Amino acid sequence: MDPRSHDRPVLDMTPEGEFRGPAPRPTTWLDRLLMRLGGVAALVAIVAVGIVVAGIAVAFFALALPVALVAGLVAFGSLWWRAKRNGRAFRMSATMMRR
Repeated sequence: MDPRSHDRPVLDMTPEGEFRGPAPRPTTWLDRLLMRLGGVAALVAIVAVGIVVAGIAVAFFALALPVALVAGLVAFGSLWWRAKRNGRAFRMSATMMRR
């Protein structure tokens, strides 16, 4: 018998010609504990990613809000100045012409 025979893979076939996988190892209390701990860790990671995404959304809103306010004030000032130069009273109304 070859001394290196234990290093070679063993191919186990069924009578139908299909390969069998390796026999499953028996589970111990440590395997079950680690599986439950891994599930809890995955849940904590998903919650943490959700919190990070919400934080990024809040930060984007906090940065975009002042920019939008300044742009709105500039637009209002521009429209007000044009109306004042044309000698019209500034009203927030639109007129529509009919044919």
